[in-house]
Amino acid sequence: MNTIITIGRQYGSAGLEIGAKLAKEYGIPIYDKDLLTRTAKESGFCEELILSHDERPTNSFLYNLVMDTYSFGYNATGLIDMPISQKVFLAQFNAIKKIADEGPCVIVGRCADYALMDYSNCVNIFIHGDMPCKVKRIMDKYNVSEAKAKDMIVKKDKQRASYYNYYSSKKWGYSESYDLSVNSSILGVDGTVAFLKQYIEAVEEGRK
Repeated sequence: MNTIITIGRQYGSAGLEIGAKLAKEYGIPIYDKDLLTRTAKESGFCEELILSHDERPTNSFLYNLVMDTYSFGYNATGLIDMPISQKVFLAQFNAIKKIADEGPCVIVGRCADYALMDYSNCVNIFIHGDMPCKVKRIMDKYNVSEAKAKDMIVKKDKQRASYYNYYSSKKWGYSESYDLSVNSSILGVDGTVAFLKQYIEAVEEGRK
């Protein structure tokens, strides 16, 4: 196994769960929220600041100006005049590359496929799902109403799309932005994991 797997995902599609099971199958690390800790450690930004920008594009000049007061370190020449949201993205971008350089892994979200577009050993996957399945998953997970679950899904996906489209040259969720787009509602979590394993192993075989 020499592949870096990146996973983009709709909210409620079980993308993280699928990624975690894939990582376990291959005995490789998975990075999701812990990528933020890694970014904070390596950049000098506080973790709360990194978290506040997690998959959230911020275009407000005033917000960036105020938040810039709290950024210590990571002010190398050429970065000083950059908005804080872009500094945080760049720090995360660099952390993703360092993680990929360490070996095979699964990275969930955070424009990882874009950050690693020059890496020939990547498989970029997008997980989506049918709305009823996603709604049920969110209702069960967070004990919320159907209406609330739908609202959470719409808002979270809009946020993720805005972040991805703002920082990358591709479109979030569009099939041409990824190597493979899979509907997890069809095969379920375990079925999707099994299918992705077959795909990844076929890709690895083809690269030999």
